[in-house]
Amino acid sequence: MSELITGNTELSRALEANWEAKRQLIEELAKDIHAHPELSFQEHRAASNITSMFAQQGFTVVEGICDLPTAFEASIGTGELVVGICIEYDSLPQVGHACGHNLIAGASIGAALALAPLVDELGITLKAIGTPAEEHGGGKVLMLERGAFDGVGLSLMAHPMHEGRTCNPLGTSTQAVGRFKAMFTGQAAHAAAMPHRGINAADAATLSQVAIGLLRQQLPDTHRVASYIEEAGHVTNIIPDYSVVQFEVRAFELEEYEQSLAKVRRCFEGAALATGATLEFEATEPLYEPVVQDELIAGFWNDAMAARGNDISPVDPRESSGGSTDMGNISQVIPAIHPMFAVPGATAPVHSAGFTASANTEAAYKVMTDAGLSLAAAASAAVLADRGRFIAAAYSRG
Repeated sequence: MSELITGNTELSRALEANWEAKRQLIEELAKDIHAHPELSFQEHRAASNITSMFAQQGFTVVEGICDLPTAFEASIGTGELVVGICIEYDSLPQVGHACGHNLIAGASIGAALALAPLVDELGITLKAIGTPAEEHGGGKVLMLERGAFDGVGLSLMAHPMHEGRTCNPLGTSTQAVGRFKAMFTGQAAHAAAMPHRGINAADAATLSQVAIGLLRQQLPDTHRVASYIEEAGHVTNIIPDYSVVQFEVRAFELEEYEQSLAKVRRCFEGAALATGATLEFEATEPLYEPVVQDELIAGFWNDAMAARGNDISPVDPRESSGGSTDMGNISQVIPAIHPMFAVPGATAPVHSAGFTASANTEAAYKVMTDAGLSLAAAASAAVLADRGRFIAAAYSRG
């Protein structure tokens, strides 16, 4: 396998030359995304800038696909095998691009531009698929359900991480995550004159938080529960008659996720019983499923990243203790990879202001280049090595 994409091959040289010709454009887009963070489903500037660029580079662009204004498809080539490269560009509240989606976008955009001149030689149709709302909202889940990935035979993207993290995706996955809100309804009353006439929905919210905290001791180490009280009263002299708790549950296996979710729901049910409040649940986002890394594509990614001097040491299980992505839903039905790449100097955890700063450094854009070229190389090598399997995978869903 590895001989297909070693640093001395004609293919690798062509990909590097194609990237180098577009380097300034790629980095300018990534830096602009970082400088103008946009929340889920609101990524209008990023989507507009990226689609305009692809149109100028000869791609056929369709904006607002799947009834999502900031989703898009940019395609080039006419081959039977369709290669999908996913682009993310949404940010987090308050801390901006603390998950490095500017680097994800840059790597994926660059991979598409590096591959574009080779689509006829490879016999592929290349689709750069703009996928909004990964942080919250499940853009890829909605797009998968609405047909954006129909006919795609393999799909790729890569994600930045803190320094010291191996970029080897083999043996890794992500957690399934479901997000919900629990809504307690009680009875308002004057907090001083007749508190005994009230049913305190804020107390129900507090009790649920305490119960979840106690439950954590009995959950497996790799399971996660997070929650916060969104609403629980507004003034001190009224017994709150309504409260809302936002929560999420994560686990690496769907069956285990369901088991932990049932336990967490009972924490809310117990709080409702104790206070006399009524309780309703509502899913706030689509379920994110665990990532399945395609071993063939992952092996080619490893070869390419290693050739560029990046760590591909075997994964320490402790490094896979958490995190979720809607790319998991894609990987459940399409051969795919979602590897990580370490940002040198990034010592702050992802989803922190410190990582936001690390995602906009010269070192970050250098490793973004490594990741983008490795995505392009892995896609090329996989197509050459196992075209029939990927075509069959696309047809099997049709």
